[in-house]
Amino acid sequence: MSSAHRYKFFRAGGVDQATLGAWCDVHHLRALDPKLWVALAMPTRGTQIDERTLRYLDRDGDGRVRQREILEAINFLEATLDDPSVVLGGGDGVALDAIKDADVLASARIVVEALGKAGSGQITLADVTAYGEIVASLRINGDGVLPPSAAEDDETRVLIEALLGTVGGVADLSGERGVDQAHVDAFFAQAQAHLDWYAQGEGDSLLMPLGSETARAAAALDAVRAKVDDYFTRCRLAALDPRAEAAMNGADADLVALATRDLVPDAPEIARLPIARIGAGRALPLAGAVNPAWVERLDALARLAVAPLLGAERARALTEADWVELNARLAPHIAWAASRPASAVGALGVDRLREVLASPAKAKLTAMIVEDAARDALNKRVAEAERLLLYKRDLFEVLNNFVNFSRFYDRKLAAFQAGTLFLDGRSCALCFDVADAGKHAELAGMAAVFLVYVECTRGSERRGIAAAFTDGDADNLFVGRNGMFVDRQGRDWDATVTKLVAHPISIRQAFWTPYKKFVRLIEAQLAKRGAEADDRSQSLLAGFTKPLAPADPAAPATPGNKPVDVGTVAAIGVAVGGIGAMVTGILGAFLGLGMWMPLGLLGVVLLISGPSVLLAFLKLRHRNLGPILDANGWAINGRARITVPFGGALTSVARLPEGAERVLDDPYSDEGRRWWVYALALVVILAAAVGLAVAADVDVGAALGLEGSTSAAPDQP
Repeated sequence: MSSAHRYKFFRAGGVDQATLGAWCDVHHLRALDPKLWVALAMPTRGTQIDERTLRYLDRDGDGRVRQREILEAINFLEATLDDPSVVLGGGDGVALDAIKDADVLASARIVVEALGKAGSGQITLADVTAYGEIVASLRINGDGVLPPSAAEDDETRVLIEALLGTVGGVADLSGERGVDQAHVDAFFAQAQAHLDWYAQGEGDSLLMPLGSETARAAAALDAVRAKVDDYFTRCRLAALDPRAEAAMNGADADLVALATRDLVPDAPEIARLPIARIGAGRALPLAGAVNPAWVERLDALARLAVAPLLGAERARALTEADWVELNARLAPHIAWAASRPASAVGALGVDRLREVLASPAKAKLTAMIVEDAARDALNKRVAEAERLLLYKRDLFEVLNNFVNFSRFYDRKLAAFQAGTLFLDGRSCALCFDVADAGKHAELAGMAAVFLVYVECTRGSERRGIAAAFTDGDADNLFVGRNGMFVDRQGRDWDATVTKLVAHPISIRQAFWTPYKKFVRLIEAQLAKRGAEADDRSQSLLAGFTKPLAPADPAAPATPGNKPVDVGTVAAIGVAVGGIGAMVTGILGAFLGLGMWMPLGLLGVVLLISGPSVLLAFLKLRHRNLGPILDANGWAINGRARITVPFGGALTSVARLPEGAERVLDDPYSDEGRRWWVYALALVVILAAAVGLAVAADVDVGAALGLEGSTSAAPDQP
């Protein structure tokens, strides 16, 4: 895309990146090809940039800042400030005479005047924060929420508390719970619905046969309904078959079990027994010989329902016909009560609800909310001042972590760098916050970077990070190792390795890897042979002690020791001689190189380490920051390579400080006191090689490049 503005680009990470050295570079970003932006989107969380700034940038509220929203922020600054280039200098203060937008300037003046700083001539982010705290504490603060403390009189305060207890509420700017217009409307709507429902039964004798006491009568009936139905059903069975009467009154075993216990009237075992003695055609006594667990409930039934509806003469005993009639008299009320609106406002009582609805309470609350909301416009204007101050402080930092990665490649700590991990004698500056290590590793593994996932704890706080190891080796990196993580605020965290994503770390590691593998192989073989030799020695000792033990006549006879096979010994000697001849031949060929011996040594080293170094070099060329950031919610537009030199700068290996003195005499060293052992071992190996060569009829002189030498071995028969 052609443009009159000429950008300057710098090369870093294998990518050409636009330099933002002046505001004209920022102004013309709208004309810069989006494919030349390093990032196209970044998350609003998990970075080291103030989340308030990122929330203002995220105009659509989707949790991501995109290229379009960056351009909107630039337009806002140019429309608000006389000289938007002041953004390049950072800082969270703006001179009032530098603001050209009238609304933002007016809100800025309100802030500084409210704080008594009108003479300062500027507004800072701290001023806006302090003003917000003042506004939050005001009775009318613009949030449209009325807490009880906002009431002008006790009656209003009690009503707001009643609303909170029935329809709930929301938190206002200060954090205190209050009611907004939606909750006020809900309360009065539910109150009216409850009164309308109550009015249906209030003047209907069928629905309210006992007036206001009908509800208590219905409740008394409902409390014993199942048990009384059970009683009359058992009496019918007793009338059907006299043999059933004893069984319907309960099993003897149940009564005997009760006799051995300390009983109370409301014990569950007693409540499960019939409510009264079962008999064919018997009426239910409401007092006297009844189950102790049901005495109070039967008494309430007699007083509240039977006597008022059926007459006092039937309040001592209830026939089945009386029971049916009683249910029929209260059935309409019970059905009407079941249709009661499902809301909590009914708990205030009909009288209280009528009082509230008859008063101007709703209009008063609505007027207070309207008055409160009227201040919201001012709050939004102040929010624009806060937006301006946050952009002035942070937008240029965002641009240098979005349009280009200059902060990262200049080693000035990019927005995605969470801190520094100290582990295994190294400090890793490339650390990322990670919420889910398993999910993150699926994509981050494509970066070809050796990643160590670490769980960090600091008191009750926990966080997960991924650290990139870009120098040194991986010999002592394993799950469970402990280290220390220092975040960008300078706080220390305990760190424990939980997961590794292995990739080559450095050329040095690749060079020494074959030798380390060879040493580990030898150690493993020596350990194996040592274990086998130990087993053989234990068996040999057991064989020596066996003749001393008394003979077991039942044990089968074992054959005696077989003589050593001479052919086997000869085969072993030939094999050893062949190996010695091969070693001597290689040594002789190497010594025969003369002045070309260093080149021969270099060739051997290249033969051993070359493939490993070449493979590591190819993989290190593909180290890419993009997949790691993509796994954290970024959208990286291209490759952001981590070259070998840059990787060495990101991971610092422990080194002695410059000018430090070093005493090499370690009294506990294994190395310093055993040089003579190694020298003796070398002499023995060389002597053994020569001896084996002689035994194998090899011309040692020729092998060693010495003219005139002949083998001293006699002819073999």
